[in-house]
Amino acid sequence: MEPKESVESHQERPEPRWSVGSSSSLHYGSFVNSLASLTPKTEEQSAISPKRAYIAVTVLCYINLLNYMERYTIAGVLSNIQTFFKICDSTAGLLQTVFICSFLLLAPLFGYLGDRYNRKYIMIGGLSVWLGTAAGSSFVTESQFWLLMLLRALVGIGEASYSTIAPTIIGDLFTGSQRSIVICIFYIFIPFGSGLGYITGAGCAKLTGDWHWALRITPILGVVGLVLLVFLCANPPRGAAETHGEGVTGKSSYLEDVKYLLKNKSYVWSTCGVTALAFLTGALAFWMPTFLARAQVTHNLTQSCSDVSGNTTDSFIFGAVTLVTGILGGALGTGLSRWFRDKVSNADPLICAAGMLGSVPCLFITIFVATSSIPATYVFIFFGELLLSLNWTVLADILLYVVVPTRRASAEALQITVGHLLGDAGSPYLLGAISDAIRYNAKDATQNWSFHSLKYSLLLCPIVGVLGGVFFFMASRYIAEDRQAAQQLTEELGLGSYMHFSKCIGIVRPVSSFLL
Repeated sequence: MEPKESVESHQERPEPRWSVGSSSSLHYGSFVNSLASLTPKTEEQSAISPKRAYIAVTVLCYINLLNYMERYTIAGVLSNIQTFFKICDSTAGLLQTVFICSFLLLAPLFGYLGDRYNRKYIMIGGLSVWLGTAAGSSFVTESQFWLLMLLRALVGIGEASYSTIAPTIIGDLFTGSQRSIVICIFYIFIPFGSGLGYITGAGCAKLTGDWHWALRITPILGVVGLVLLVFLCANPPRGAAETHGEGVTGKSSYLEDVKYLLKNKSYVWSTCGVTALAFLTGALAFWMPTFLARAQVTHNLTQSCSDVSGNTTDSFIFGAVTLVTGILGGALGTGLSRWFRDKVSNADPLICAAGMLGSVPCLFITIFVATSSIPATYVFIFFGELLLSLNWTVLADILLYVVVPTRRASAEALQITVGHLLGDAGSPYLLGAISDAIRYNAKDATQNWSFHSLKYSLLLCPIVGVLGGVFFFMASRYIAEDRQAAQQLTEELGLGSYMHFSKCIGIVRPVSSFLL
């Protein structure tokens, strides 16, 4: 089709919704395939009113808080569970592994559905399954550890549906610096919820004397979240923030979506970085309270690792540290991103690299100083977690501005799948298995060796942290290029001109190729 004919045909028919279909054969890096990074300077008219948008974000943040509270409640009472079921470290690590495995296996399915069907209904269904299975896991008996494992796996269904879809809704409600701030707030609830999970889990176990009650808090609060989701959460058109409320439609297969994402180098390398970060944080979050409890035994501050008061104290403190560092780190990461983004084109992945590499010495010191000083250990845990927390909000923003709106849920799902499969799905079990192997092969398998074996297994975390820093440095080489095409075309043609040209794929491709 000739360009002239395309323009004439456009003038004769009403403007359709924006389309990013696979039939256009656009190359990665063209303006259409970088639509998510558009940040119009003029005031945009959203399909959802600002009031409804902020209400929707509030609901999503509340449910995100509960998701991570539930995920780390078990870590807060892990020693109690090990004593109750009489299980070793590697078996205890499987509790997190089976949850993450179901989570990552179902994430691609929900990503596919989230890019094509009503996202709100999908989240409602997933949250309902999560509530039922999470509540059911609090009623298992001493002879039913297998049932606890099964229910923990089913909990991953609900979290997979929510984690892959909720960020894409936020991406369709806001754009530019406003979206960065909202994403920051949303992701701050990850460490905030994680910290509360430790605290509420340990607190309930201490108050009731039964760890089962720790698993009943989040399902009760989750019922409120489900009601709020049904009645108050908006479901904006995909790409509404970048298209003046029109939205973007797409007709592509999942295989085509994956091929598009694999050509996006900054997305691929940042996903590798997310995987390293997930491995590190997953292992630390699951084992650090237990490590600190065993350190207390080594210092003769408690009599055994089954001492409930000692375990709850460590969980309380570690939860509080996680909560505070999550908030500070998320806010600091977003602030640095906004400050440097206009000055340094590849600032975001460099911030992530600095956070990962900066945490490495803190983790080394944390692991070895625990043998001599518990207070000093908490100090270095604080700084290590603060540096790691710089990454979460920045990483979420990177994904939203390098992936087109019609493929964001698939991008979230693929990143979640890879990140968890090679990250925190296996890291708790792997560290537990290494700890068991060291302890069983020790000549003096005393209570102190249960601490030392776990200490040596934790040394794997700083090594993975170095790899994560390298991955983010690699992402920094390509991220400016991935955004530049869209920014240049916006300056040359303007948002309104693109809406005109986007009706005729034959015109858009030569123009974008010329500008590149």
